[in-house]
Amino acid sequence: MTTFFTYTILGILQGIFEWIPISSEGVVALAAQYLGAGVNPVDIALFLHLGTLFAALVYYGRDWINLLLFRDINLLRFLIIATAISLPIGFVVYKTVVQAALGAGLLAVTGVGLLFTAYFQKKKVSLKLSKTAIAAIAGVLQGLAAIPGFSRSGSTIFGLSLGDFEPKAILRLSYMMSVPAVATSSGYLFLKNPAISTDAWPAIVASFAAGLLFLEILTRFSGKTNFYRFALAFAVLCLAGAVIEILM
Repeated sequence: MTTFFTYTILGILQGIFEWIPISSEGVVALAAQYLGAGVNPVDIALFLHLGTLFAALVYYGRDWINLLLFRDINLLRFLIIATAISLPIGFVVYKTVVQAALGAGLLAVTGVGLLFTAYFQKKKVSLKLSKTAIAAIAGVLQGLAAIPGFSRSGSTIFGLSLGDFEPKAILRLSYMMSVPAVATSSGYLFLKNPAISTDAWPAIVASFAAGLLFLEILTRFSGKTNFYRFALAFAVLCLAGAVIEILM
């Protein structure tokens, strides 16, 4: 299998799994190892988030412009708090416990969290936490998502559901808060291994295209169904994946 084809497959996987509550990092790392990409599977899984970063920038372009022009101070403050907390946690996780991750266990944890999300949404439960507290919780969960198998989108959707946000706002915040963290981690990986950007460019392009398309599909789907069913469906998917991984 050619390197170009291998990286293109990895990019498509990243573009699909980044937005759903199954760890794209875990999926891409496993695929990279199986396909023999020739690089550290965790590093390439993290670096490919760069493609979906550009997808999030394009898809939420108007929101980013408002941030740059200081038109949405509340959103800016939320992202600053979440990013300031998630970056140091993510760095420590990457440097220390990444190799100890247990995929099935983490999938199960994500699934249980999404079951709670579905319950909160169905019962209209709100813990009445401040937006600052929710940003801090989401930041911690995003930092922990540096562990392969621990879904960033699944964990942050759960954290955000603890607040008084509309379903559409939950998805928007979850996807937008990934951008600063991904930009920082991609920069670190480039400094660590500059060749990764030269070798992986087909995957970056593929993850951008697939990410933009799947983000549109998923956003439309979530808007057409009750959000608790949306969370419940992905909870079942995570738990089923955990069972399958244990049996294998």
